[in-house]
Amino acid sequence: MNTDITWQTKSTSTEQTEQLAAALGSKLRGGEVIELVSDLGGGKTTFTRGLVRGVGSTDRVASPTFTISREYTAPKFTIAHFDFYRLGEAGIVGEEIREIIGDPTYVAVVEWGDVVHDVLPKERLTIHIHQTGEHERNIIYTYPPELGYLVEKQS
Repeated sequence: MNTDITWQTKSTSTEQTEQLAAALGSKLRGGEVIELVSDLGGGKTTFTRGLVRGVGSTDRVASPTFTISREYTAPKFTIAHFDFYRLGEAGIVGEEIREIIGDPTYVAVVEWGDVVHDVLPKERLTIHIHQTGEHERNIIYTYPPELGYLVEKQS
């Protein structure tokens, strides 16, 4: 039986998407895995930019589409940002994710995670971002009860 919880919200601007992500980022403790699901240009990098700001990092966020992964340093942990769009299989990067999952000194953010679904833990926050207009997004969080602290007070 699936006990995952779903929470949904809307964003009407890039700034609002970043604010939602920053609020989430401020609640991260380390060791979490976040999967971002969206079409190309759907707002995954925008969301990650807000998340990184929310954890207190001043690092410049860029899409890892061509580099596959990037790291952003925050005061309490490092955000490892992965993008598997260009890969048919995870290869060695899948092992890199496996090594950091559950490590409290990392938070993993994964885009195009179908390639590594066998590596990703069941206990992850999955965020679906659906573009409904030029700047409008429908954002759906799906998470197990043990990650409820990430979403409470937003809903």
